[in-house]
Amino acid sequence: MPVLDHAQPFSADGGRVGVLLVHGFTGSPASMRPWGRYLAEHGYAVRVPRLPGHGTRWQELNRTRWQDWYAELETSLDDLNRRCEQVVVAGLSMGGCLMLRLAEEHGRRVAALVLVNPSVGSENKQLLAVPVAKHLIPSIAGIGGDIKKPGVEESGYDRTPLRAVHEMTKLWKVTREDLPKVTQPLLMFRSAEDHVVEPLSGRVILSRVSSRDLTETVLQNSYHVATLDNDAPRIFDESLAFVRRVTDSALDPASGGL
Repeated sequence: MPVLDHAQPFSADGGRVGVLLVHGFTGSPASMRPWGRYLAEHGYAVRVPRLPGHGTRWQELNRTRWQDWYAELETSLDDLNRRCEQVVVAGLSMGGCLMLRLAEEHGRRVAALVLVNPSVGSENKQLLAVPVAKHLIPSIAGIGGDIKKPGVEESGYDRTPLRAVHEMTKLWKVTREDLPKVTQPLLMFRSAEDHVVEPLSGRVILSRVSSRDLTETVLQNSYHVATLDNDAPRIFDESLAFVRRVTDSALDPASGGL
C-alpha cells in the first residue's frame, strides 16, 4: 500500500541522547515532524516512525492490531538504544498511550516521557457497542483535524475505522492496568479545550503512575493536535528543557543515576 507523502517517517542522527516521537490514532508522522526537526536541530537523534495502517487508507488501519503499532515502536526504541546512551519517548494522543506502554515494559531503556493530550480511556458509552458494531459498520466520521490555529491541517484520515477503534480500547485497558509500573520522569501537556480526548485520561495517568518527577502543563491556546497548534513552540521549548534536564542528571555519576 503506497504511503502518502506527508506520512513518511522522519529520522535524524545526533548525539548521545535520542528521542522517539509518535503520532496519534488515524494520524501520521506529519503531526510530529516539526517537533522532531526542532529536536534534531538541537543535536538529538530523532525517530518519528509511521504506525502500521496509518498514512495510507483507513481500510488498511482496520487490518491492524494494537500489537502491530507497538511492535513498530519497539523496533525504533531498539534502534535508538543501540545508538544512544539514553532515550526519551514522546507521544500525541494514542501515541502517548503507546509510549506509556513502552515505559511499562522496558523500564530503564526509557529515560523519560513527554505526553501531549494522551488517551488511555473514555467515558463515551457508545464505545461499548464497538465490539459488535465493527462487524456491521466499517467506519464512522473522522476525529482528526482538531486544531485551533487557522489554516493548519493534521493530514489524518477522514474516517475512523471501527475495528481499529476496538484495538485501541484493548491497548487502553492493558496500559491502564500497568500504569503504576511507570517510574520515569514524565512531562504531560494537556489542552484546556480538547474535542477528542476527555480530561479523564489525564486524571487517570497523573493519579496512577509512580513517577516522582511529574509535571502537567495546561495549554490554553490549542485544541487536541497541539503539536501543530498555537502552543507548539511552547511544547517544543519546554520539552527540550525537560529532555536536557532529565538526561543530564541521569548520566551524571554524582546524581546516582545511570
